[in-house]
Amino acid sequence: MKIGIISDTHSKVKKAKRALDTLISDGAEFIVHAGDIVELETLELLKNCGLRYVAVYGNNDAHLGQYHGDYNLVQEPYMFKIANTKFKLMHMPFYMAPDAEVIISGHTHTFHCDFKKPALFLNPGEACARNKPISEWAMLHITESEFTVTRYTRANKSDTIEQEQYNYKRES
Repeated sequence: MKIGIISDTHSKVKKAKRALDTLISDGAEFIVHAGDIVELETLELLKNCGLRYVAVYGNNDAHLGQYHGDYNLVQEPYMFKIANTKFKLMHMPFYMAPDAEVIISGHTHTFHCDFKKPALFLNPGEACARNKPISEWAMLHITESEFTVTRYTRANKSDTIEQEQYNYKRES
């Protein structure tokens, strides 16, 4: 299963759309937003993208609470299971114990991918390109034997999307 992961879109709806469009065209079957959604328009993109999704509240998302029942918004830490894999989703990297197979966070605006058996720790970085001149997001491809993470980056004012891949053998 392929899971598209974005975070820290803030007020950059066009950048969020570009990341979602890329993930969908590359075969994403589920979307995760790791918080700091900020704009209602970004929630609409998620809701209307044609895929199942989950989005966790970030530290800049309190105003979105009024829309909780209209979107698949969750509070951190949020545990769920897809593709026979246990996930833990949060915005703030406060719950980093390896009590799930995949631990997704946001907030730092820095891409991070590290496999410390039995857990994959993943932060897709910032889609908003606020702290650096690139947007970044990720795709997690899960098979029975492997996690493959693709990091996407796009420099501001560029049409080129770069990809970098990380492969990790899962424990049996």
